[in-house]
Formats: sequence, C-alpha cells, structure tokens
Amino acid sequence: MGPDRPEDTLKLRETLAQIAPGTALRDGLERILRGRTGALIVLGFDRTVDSISTGGFQLDVPFTSTGLRELAKMDGALILDSNISRIIKAAVHLMPDHTLPSNETGTRHRTADRVARQTGFPVVSVSQSMQIIAAYVGETRHVLEDSGQILSRANQALATLERYKMRLDEVASTLSALEIEDLVTVRDVAVVAQRLEMVTRIAREIEDYIVELGTDGRLLALQLEELVTGVDAERELVIRDYLPRGRRSKSPEELLAQLEALSATELVDPAATARVLGLGNSEHLDGAVTPRGYRLLAKVPRLPVSVVDRLVDHFGTLQKLLSAGIDDLQAVDGVGELRARSVREGLSRLAESTILERYV
Repeated sequence: MGPDRPEDTLKLRETLAQIAPGTALRDGLERILRGRTGALIVLGFDRTVDSISTGGFQLDVPFTSTGLRELAKMDGALILDSNISRIIKAAVHLMPDHTLPSNETGTRHRTADRVARQTGFPVVSVSQSMQIIAAYVGETRHVLEDSGQILSRANQALATLERYKMRLDEVASTLSALEIEDLVTVRDVAVVAQRLEMVTRIAREIEDYIVELGTDGRLLALQLEELVTGVDAERELVIRDYLPRGRRSKSPEELLAQLEALSATELVDPAATARVLGLGNSEHLDGAVTPRGYRLLAKVPRLPVSVVDRLVDHFGTLQKLLSAGIDDLQAVDGVGELRARSVREGLSRLAESTILERYV
C-alpha cells in the first residue's frame, strides 16, 4: 500500500533508511526473523506512547541488534527512541484507541497499525507466521522485500532511465541547434520539457529503491548520479528561457510543480506540457518562440550565475546575445574586457559545435 499523503511519503523514506540493509536495526530485525519469533517495535517515545503502554520493563539501555533479538523473545512490544540509539522499554502491552480504523486482521498487525496512526511514530512488525517485516508509518503499511527483488526492479528502472536519457540528449541537442538558428517552435520546447520530466520521475523512483536497499544500493546510487547529473539544472534553465512575460506570469518553481502534477497520460502529450509552460494550446505547437539565452550561457565555462542573469536582462534574447560584439558585452555591469571575450568566444564555439553536431 503506497502512502497517500506527502508527509507520510517523507516519513516512510526516513523509516526505510533506518531499517535498510547495513543498519543495526535491520540486522536485529533479521535476527528476530531467523529466530522464528515475532516482534512489535515502536520507533519513538513520548507521552502519547507512554499513555497507551502498560506493564513491561523500563530499561533505557543502549541499542544493539543482539539485545533487540533477545528482548523480542518476551511477549509484548519493544519501544526504542526515534534515533534508534536506545531501547527504552520491553515486554510492553500496547493499548491504542480501538476506534481507529484498521484493515489488518492479525492482533499484532492491527495493534501496529493503530499505534502508528495514534502516535505518529513508525511501528515495525515482525510476523512469526508469515515471515515478513512490515513498517507502519501514519496510514501507510510497507512490507520489506528481499534486496534481490528490489535490485531486480531497480535495474529494470535504470535500463529504462538510460533509454530516456539518450532520447533527452538527442532532443536537447536539437533544441540548442534550433535556438542558434532562431527556428524554435513551441513543440520543440514542450518535447524537451517533457523528456526532462520523464527522466526526473524515473530517477526519483530509483532513489526510493536506493533508500530501501541501504548499503546494497551503493553501486546503483553511483550509476544514477552519473546519468542524471545536471538534469535538475537543465529543467529550470528551459523554463527560464521560455517563461512567458507579464504581470500574471508564474515563477519557474510554480511551473515545475505544475509539470510534476501532470499525470503520466498528460505528460506524453506535448500540447499538455506546452499549456503548463504557458506556451499556448495544441493549435499553436508550430508557433515560433524565442529563447532568452539561459541554457546556452550556462554552457559557457566559468561564467557566474549573476553575470548570466545580467546578460539576459540586458540583451533580452539569445539572438541579440549571439550578435553582440565585445564592446556590447562590456556595456553590461560586471563584464570586463576579459569576460566579454570569454563570453563571445564561448558562444561562438558553442554555436559552431552545435550546428556541426546537427548537420554532420
């Protein structure tokens, strides 16, 4: 069951990181599972937890995985602090509010579900009969899977990401060439924004797998980083290059949030992406648009963001930037002769290499 609320999603990610392979808590949970005993573990302690706890032993001892395994042999729940550094209580009988809704049938799982809902702390249940570990976070139940199964799905997602990234590189390169030739249409921009969003979505899915894999996901994390480096920056640059002007125009952050809100079906439609970007509807996909120059200037080496902003503010469009001489560039605040030459040469080289790449 997936989390319905953003706060549950964030809390679930944090909890999965705490119980991922390589952590002391995961070691303790697997020891309990191998020992064929069950367990109910609350990951946090406060007045609310105290108020629904009866009996048991007050321990407040340092957390160890072997200690967790031994204490789980007793009936009752274990209560840890939220940092998983101390075992606060053991053999506790938990009595959550019985009116709270729960779809669980087993006594232990139903208690775990209700305690998580009532206290706001994650609760981990180890099932003796079903041989599974489940985490309850808010209104969400997440069953931990074997690392091999998660890795298999993650590698499939990574292969898909590689194909998406290859296609993104192609359409981004085409957009750069069209920008230099001043031949950009709404469709060209929409397709690049669409591909950037697709890559971002699948990368986030892989990030979730990496969190759950813990130390088993290190190689996956390196592969993901290599594939998506610069994608977030590129998303914002495309938005800023084609952001509609006007008093009612939205910020890049707002437009990115609206892109993220598109359904998978809407995202494959360039017209829907163009509408979100404020570039018109399906009838205007072949309409001409002019970039401001953020994307191309970002490719000029050693050019600070503040100078890029001033250059765009001064010239307004990429075409004016491309035709600007060294004296014109020097007229911009913060651009001396050395930097003006660097910008001029950088843009000329980019223009030549991009056009060559497109036609050769």
